[in-house]
Amino acid sequence: MSDLIRQITGDLQKQIEGFKPEFSVSDIGAVLEAGDGIAGVEGLSKVRAQELVQFANGVIGIAFNLEKDNVGVIVMGDYEGIVEGMTVRGTGRIASVPVGDAMIGRVVNALGEPIDGKGSPL
Repeated sequence: MSDLIRQITGDLQKQIEGFKPEFSVSDIGAVLEAGDGIAGVEGLSKVRAQELVQFANGVIGIAFNLEKDNVGVIVMGDYEGIVEGMTVRGTGRIASVPVGDAMIGRVVNALGEPIDGKGSPL
């Protein structure tokens, strides 16, 4: 029995020694109100104008109205799933659409994602 305990203890000790905590800092807020493709968000203190934000349900938005206490966000997807209290994260990316020869003749949405069924242009 003591050999089993020593083995378990040794295995646990190896796991503890091998543990490397991972962390990241992100700007997180919460939806105050939402409707008609616009969401009011509080708590995104580091967000920049035209920065892409992501709602907890995966929908992307663009920060556009930066005020002291809240941020207005244009919802770039199905806004019906955006509800009061939902978390929102800043992505650190400014909204942009790629350009170049690969984009000639392509149809993309406002986020630069292809919607013509021809796959990724890159």
